[in-house]
This record gives sequence, structure tokens and C-alpha cells, in this order.
Amino acid sequence: MLYLKMSLDLQVSHTMKHNIRWPLVLYDTLVYLASACLILIIYPSYIDSLTPGLIAAHTALGFLCIIVVRMIFKIYERIWRYAAPGEYMLMLIADAIACIVFLFIRKMLPRHTTFVRTVSLFTITLLGCIAIRLMYQWVYQKRSSTNPVEKLALKLLRVFTGVTFSSDDLSYNRIKIAIIGAGSVGAMLADELLQNPRATYEPVCFVDIDKGKVGREIGNIPILSGEGSDLPRQLSDLSVQEVVFAMPNVSTERRMELYTTYKNMGLKIKAYDYPTLSTDENGRRQLHDFNIEDLLFRTTQELLSDETMAWYRGKSVLITGGGGSIGSELARQIARCQPSRLTLLDMYENGAYDLQQELRTRYGDELNLRVEITSICDKEQIEKIFREHTPDIVVHAAAHKHVPLMERNVLEAVKNNVFGTLNIVEACEAFGVKRFIMLSTDKAVNPTNVMGATKRLCEMIIQSRTGDVTSFSATRFGNVLGSNGSVIPLFKQQIANGGPVTVTDNRIIRYFMTIPEASQLVMTSGAMAKNGELYVLDMGKPVKILELAENMIRLSGLEPYKDIEIIETGLRPGEKLYEELLIKTEELDKTDNDKIFVERDKALDQEEIAEKLKILSEAIKTGSNREVKKALMQVVPNYRTPEEVNEEAIYAEEMRIAAES
Repeated sequence: MLYLKMSLDLQVSHTMKHNIRWPLVLYDTLVYLASACLILIIYPSYIDSLTPGLIAAHTALGFLCIIVVRMIFKIYERIWRYAAPGEYMLMLIADAIACIVFLFIRKMLPRHTTFVRTVSLFTITLLGCIAIRLMYQWVYQKRSSTNPVEKLALKLLRVFTGVTFSSDDLSYNRIKIAIIGAGSVGAMLADELLQNPRATYEPVCFVDIDKGKVGREIGNIPILSGEGSDLPRQLSDLSVQEVVFAMPNVSTERRMELYTTYKNMGLKIKAYDYPTLSTDENGRRQLHDFNIEDLLFRTTQELLSDETMAWYRGKSVLITGGGGSIGSELARQIARCQPSRLTLLDMYENGAYDLQQELRTRYGDELNLRVEITSICDKEQIEKIFREHTPDIVVHAAAHKHVPLMERNVLEAVKNNVFGTLNIVEACEAFGVKRFIMLSTDKAVNPTNVMGATKRLCEMIIQSRTGDVTSFSATRFGNVLGSNGSVIPLFKQQIANGGPVTVTDNRIIRYFMTIPEASQLVMTSGAMAKNGELYVLDMGKPVKILELAENMIRLSGLEPYKDIEIIETGLRPGEKLYEELLIKTEELDKTDNDKIFVERDKALDQEEIAEKLKILSEAIKTGSNREVKKALMQVVPNYRTPEEVNEEAIYAEEMRIAAES
């Protein structure tokens, strides 16, 4: 043990010696000697006139105090070219301590300096050392400047600071950008770009509408007014090539307005905002291309609270459909909550494998992660998995969801969505799962298609459970941006191919939300659930799909109907013109979260549900899609044909809201 300790001490000592920047120690020594010469020799004093020997003793003792305390605070192990205010504060504290120590030790000398001369010596030394470091940072940031005055200053300062750069650094031609938003996020971006020696972008100005900021500077970068008509000329004079939006909290309407303004100036546009929750759990911001989704939809709602995250902490969580669009995001979110175990269950190994590698890379051994490949229709295998993993919480995201495909594959839709869900529900009860949370859809409200009808029946199943062992709930939401089968990727691909963009019906409207919103809603509602609730998110106003297509074409720099055609292909099987989030005849209750509501309708008992499932089971035995669909319409209330609903669409509240927006 003694040998090991000595070995570690030697390694640490070697590392410290290697990390100390001795040239900087030399610069600080020269600054200190110059300060000592000024204070102890040149500056006249009749109160504490010192002999040459005492001057030397004071000088040596003061230097020893400064250098020892700075070594303790690791001042010389820091990379000062990237220094933030914290580093300078640490240096100030270190020198203050050194000064206090010196004030006590100097009394051991036969004659010592006055308090004022002592403090002056340390203050001037600190000022000089800070100036050296600031010059070093400034030279590093301005190394590629083309300003003649700055270039001359750089040549002179390089001699004193010792900063050298490769020819690549000095000739690096960076893209000049204007940062839209002179707040903390914009200032952070500017500082990050200036500090990065290989940054592609060089901030040359800020643009803001705050009159208290306009005309001032942040880090020598001017702040221009975003409201004046002179802005295009000013940006042109500064050779601005791109603009970067650094306003994460701005409204969607304002974002669209700004986008249009700068797009009309012929400038490329990027964004520097909070990243999506799926990309970076540490909250680091990212500079990225402007997403069309950022302009077309409302700002993502933050629904996940500390209390909700704490509710999942330390619990064993199983996610069915864990490799899918929403299931994988749920896994990322729950992984952040530090569960005791996270189990992903999916029948498609590719998505599950990719997510497994992602989570292992991010969390390593800190996350107890398991992946099981099976179908929820395999009752025996489901029971085996539940027996092995003993989950506390089950999030049921596995389902067949594509409307046209399920219209042609009714048997498979019923087997997977209805009886697969039943298998999970019964396994939860049999193995003592505390909470079951199911993902549902707005298509389950007054369904007009097989997929919606199967999900409505699933809602009825969980509402019928008594909750003696397991607490059941469902979370209902609309279309999810970026999920598999979403209309946005389809439109993007059609625009990239030169068109045409296809819309099933020019009148069609839909509700939209982001994947992080959907995942957070599921987690939040699950944490607050008691038993049998159907949770609904306030999703704002419905979106007209035709206008969505037109806006996406415009935001791609093209003109709809001129550069890219939009054609109407007709409603697909089972598709209706609008989706509903709530059954209008039911009571809607508020929750503690103002974005989440509870819909309550009369639950059927398990005997009634069992009878409905028996009818479906008998129909499945026929092997006929037609018979199964007929049975589905018999057991699901309000299941109507899309033709009936679409004929009455003109009277629907959703269509009225969309028309007024």
C-alpha cells in the first residue's frame, strides 16, 4: 500500500509539473518584479524607508506568497485562452489570500512596509498579470483579423504574449454572421465562436429590437437595430453572409416573421437554440440548420417536471414498442430519470439495437438496460419477460398505426392492437405491475378506420380494469412530428424530388405535436394517474395540411403551384377530414398541469368487455378481413364510416377553428 501511495504521488507530481505553464510563470515573475521595483524602490516613502537587504527580503517573501498560493489554486494549470470570469475571480481570490499571508509574515522582519504599500504591491501585480492574460485572449481571438490597426497591435502583442499560430489559423476564412438576439444565448454563441480556433463562423454584429441594447456592444461586437429600414445596408456593409437565430423562447409567429425578413434579404439562416431532448441530455445548445418544423408549429411545451422525473427514479420500467419513434424517445427520457432497470421490448430488432447502442454510449454501466425481441401477441413469451424483469411501470407504445395499411390488414390490426394489448394488461395484473400507461390517438375518438377503432377498444379495456393490483391509464394525442409515417418527411422528400406534393384533400386538418412533447405527456400523465383515466394534451389549433404544404414549399425557396405543384389525390381508405381529441359529450377535467386534461366517460365492466372480445375472437377465426371489420364496428361504439363523418365535417368545431386561424 505504501509503495502504491508513493507511486501515485509521483504520478500526480509529474502530471502537475507537466501541466504547469512555465512561460506564464515567467511573465508573472517579470510583472511582479516590475511592481516591486515601482512600489519598493522608485516610489518614495519617508515612513518605511528600507535598506537594500530589506527590499530584497520583502520582494522574495512577497513573490513566495504569491507563487505558492497560485500553485495551490492551480492558476498555472489553466488554459487562459478560454478563460471565463470564474478563472479571473479565482486568481483574484488567490492573490487576496497571498496578500493577507504576507501582511502577517512581514512582521517577522526588522522593519516592514506599510499596509498601503503592501496592498499596492499585490494590487498592481494582480492588475499586470490579468492584463497579460486578457491580451493573450484578445490576440487569440483576433488572430485572423483583417483590420489594419488590429493587425499591427497583434504583431506587437505576439512578441510579449508569446502567442503563435499556424499559417492555417491566420489565413482561415470564416463565414461572417449576424446573431439575431443580443441576449444571454446570443452572447454565449458569440463567445463560443470567438474562442474556437477552428470555428467556421465569425460573428460581426448582433441584431435586436431592445432599444436599451441597440448601439452598444457585446465583446466588441456592435448591436444593430432590428426595426430600422437601414438594416439590409448595414448587414451588407459588414459582409454578413448568414444570420443565426439565438432566441429559443420567441413565439412561432415572430420566428416566421423574422425568417421571412432575412430570407428576402438573400441570407442563409441557422438557429442556435435549446436542443431537442433527444439529442442532448446535458442541455448543451447547438448551432444547426433551420428546421421547417421550427417555423410551422408552436414552441415545444415543457411538460416534464422534477417531481415527475423523481417518480420514475429507482423503478423498473418496461417499454413495449421501445424501438419505435415515440418508444425510443420515451426510453431516452426515462433513462434520464435514473430507473433501477429499463427494459425495451420490440419485435423489430433494428430500431431496438440502434437505441441500445445509443443509450450504452451515453450512460455506460450507469444504466441497467435490457432489450427483449418478441411480439406482444406471444403471450407465453410476454409472461416469461415479465417474470424475469418484474417491472414496476409498463409503458405500452407497441401498435400497428398506419391507417391505410390497417384497412387492408384488419385481422393483423385486431390481433396486435387489441389482443396484444390484452396480453400486456393481463401480464401486468398477474405479475404485480404498479402502473400501466398506454399510448392512444385522436383517431380513437369517433373512429372511422380500423386503426382508430382498435385503439378505442384498447381504451375501453383499460377503463374496465378495477385497479386492484395495477393502475391503468391511457394518453391520447395527435400526429407526431418526425415519427415514422409523418407527413413532414413525405413533403420534404417530394419537394426535394421536384414535386409534385400530394395532399389527399385540400380541406383536411390535423393536430400536431413534437416527439419530446408526446413522450413527456405520456410520462407526466402516467405519474399522476389513479385508474382508468384518459389523458388529453392541449395541442393548440389544428393545422391545415394544404397550407402546411404551401409553407414548406415557400420555406424551401420555391413558389407553390409555380415551381412545385400540389395535387389532390383523394382521401385514403378510413381517412376523415378532421381528427377529434375529445368526445364532445364527455366531461373534461383539469389537472395540475394546465396542458393536460382528463376525459371521463362511463366505463364498461370486464364482463361486457369480455363479451366484445369474444365476438372479435370468433370473427378472427373466419380469417376474413370483412368479418373482422364487421365485428369491430359492432363492438366499438361510435365507429362510423369516413363517408358519413366527412359529409358532416362542415359542422365540426375543429374545421371551424382551422378556418378561423
